[in-house]
Amino acid sequence: MLSHERVWAAIDTLAERYSLSPSGLAKKAGLDSTAFNKSKRLSVDGRPRWPSTESLAKIIEATNSSLDEFIGFVEGRTAALSVSVASARQTSGVPLLGFAQAGAGGFFDDAGFPVGQGWDLIELPGQATENSYALQVQGDSMLPLYRNGDVLVVEPAAPIRKGDRVVVKTLDGEVMAKVLERQNAAGVDLVSLNPEHPDRHIPIARMEWIARIVWASQ
Repeated sequence: MLSHERVWAAIDTLAERYSLSPSGLAKKAGLDSTAFNKSKRLSVDGRPRWPSTESLAKIIEATNSSLDEFIGFVEGRTAALSVSVASARQTSGVPLLGFAQAGAGGFFDDAGFPVGQGWDLIELPGQATENSYALQVQGDSMLPLYRNGDVLVVEPAAPIRKGDRVVVKTLDGEVMAKVLERQNAAGVDLVSLNPEHPDRHIPIARMEWIARIVWASQ
């Protein structure tokens, strides 16, 4: 049943699902940071105040979720969250996402494991494990090693050592493939695959996750 309490609870669940506070979700959607505050859910005379359909559309778009996912939260069907990824795990394929999409919120948990919906499925050889997923190269920033359209299999559970090719995602939503030069408590030093692009130092406080590339279609 659609109710005031369930709709607001669904907004809270959506925010939590994507590691955001209600205020953070509002800001991510381009809304006033207080739009989803507890105090805004009732009018001054105590009557229920409903979120607008425009606000709901904006938070769904901002998190790259879906209306069905949000309705699932309203109805308590939270299991719908991982349908796409779970389906991939039941086959010999792995979830596939483009690098540009990977920079958006909602596709990974804090450890860099794939979650949520919106993933395609690709069949790959035996290097893939139940934790693996694939990222498709877009553009020429990784030439000459990786070309546009190449598929990189990433293993977030694999140990990482100096010299490994890795994918790193920053808190700013930047996703990059580079070679690990150094990793310590301060951050990581990365060598660019393309000599025309600079090497990078990512402070640990700005890094969302790092995962090793275990296979590439070349």
